[in-house]
Amino acid sequence: MKRKIEIMDTTLRDGEQTSGVSFSVSEKLTLAKLLLEELKVDRIEVASARVSNGELLAVQKITSWAVSHNFINKIEVLTFVDNGVSIKWMQEAGAKVQNLLTKGSLNHLTHQLKKTPDQHFKEIEATILLAQKHQIETNVYLEDWSNGMRNSLEYVYQFLDFLSNQPIKRVLLPDTLGILTHTETFAYITDLVKKYPNLHFDFHGHNDYDLSVANVMEALKAGCHGLHLTVNGMGERAGNAPMASVVAVINDFLPEIEIAIKETSLYTVSRLVSNFTGFGIPANKPIVGENVFTQTAGIHADGDSKKNLYFNDLLPERFGRKRQYALGKTSGKANILKNLQELGLTLNDDDLGKVTQRIIELGDKKEKVTKEDLPYIISDVLDSGSYQEKVIIKSYVLTHSKGLKPSTSVAVEIEKELFEENAQGDGQYDAFMNAINKIYNAKKIELPKLIDYAVRIPPGSNSDALCETIITWKKGDNEFKTRGLDSDQTVSAIKATEKMLNII
Repeated sequence: MKRKIEIMDTTLRDGEQTSGVSFSVSEKLTLAKLLLEELKVDRIEVASARVSNGELLAVQKITSWAVSHNFINKIEVLTFVDNGVSIKWMQEAGAKVQNLLTKGSLNHLTHQLKKTPDQHFKEIEATILLAQKHQIETNVYLEDWSNGMRNSLEYVYQFLDFLSNQPIKRVLLPDTLGILTHTETFAYITDLVKKYPNLHFDFHGHNDYDLSVANVMEALKAGCHGLHLTVNGMGERAGNAPMASVVAVINDFLPEIEIAIKETSLYTVSRLVSNFTGFGIPANKPIVGENVFTQTAGIHADGDSKKNLYFNDLLPERFGRKRQYALGKTSGKANILKNLQELGLTLNDDDLGKVTQRIIELGDKKEKVTKEDLPYIISDVLDSGSYQEKVIIKSYVLTHSKGLKPSTSVAVEIEKELFEENAQGDGQYDAFMNAINKIYNAKKIELPKLIDYAVRIPPGSNSDALCETIITWKKGDNEFKTRGLDSDQTVSAIKATEKMLNII
């Protein structure tokens, strides 16, 4: 039989300790729902007690929703040994599970609290009993536990002997400073699981040495009962063990372990957290990075067409994604053929060779080439009328005056027929899109949804620098990107939009 492991997500608490990150009340509620209902995590740690009025309101909203959906025992809050102040906060927030922060190393206890172990244990016992009186369940964090195992082992044993006789549900073992190696993780947790068979141990890994996923694997092999993870590996310093990578590793390399996480939702949740925090996902981040399912070298694309020679078990479909084939100077004909197939286009060998050469030339100039650029490249290289632009934005007037809403008047030629419209919006580009939507609504054509809008200028540039706007669109199940380049940001966005109109 497989061993069921609990996954506790702490994105909303420990992840929010990422420098510069603060979730709003509505964002916390949205993510709490998504993590429990869509991603299927077992528990979520949503806040620290006593932080702010906004934090209190967020937890109240989450617990109110959780009660109505029978999730209240899955909502956890970090609390403190503070003579009942945290317990009172928990009652006001409506939370029923506290994760009590205590000292897991003698070094922290002696120099931060300046107390003896007996004094600390008595205060912890009083806090646990008070929580029990108010029907609040207790888990206990042993802060700096990893250094405690290295440098004050007898203290850790003394602490766990004490906790073994307390009415608690779980002991939470954080590698607070991210100092563990995988061999230490295995040895320490093996020791504790054998010595305290009646205690439930969660492992909470940090990623300071980029070892968090390896440490998680060894913690599971050693017999721990639960893991603490964050979406995109968010957290203080180098962050926590990342949810997506850990889930993939468990499913592929630890067949004896069972988890409830829904793999196909990992990418969606990752993108939403990135949008809420403003922290971009590195393009090469495993599982959720933009490039991780993109083949760049032509030989790889060729191999994929010949019995999937360059596939591994991390198939993009597992995570709700699709394999892509990049276009650039290392592209071969196989890459280009894959992209042409998706566009429903075919070329003979001679024309394919010419297009391949042009793409290589563009790559040498460090220009980005996307699948959506292919019709324009084909038109340019082959001088073919088949791919001429059918939609041309002939002219526009953009106005922005203080105290008045921005407005746009636009003239668009669609298959040689001219349309004019005007509209207001929250910004010049929004007004432009509202005018375009009016034209296309009249033609009963639904435009794709804009789901991402990124602007880049070269580092160290001046105010007159060329600006690249990359817009991601979604139509049905398909996503695609268009790019515009101009010294004016709004104009570059309009150029990207014109490409979109031709693509659809």
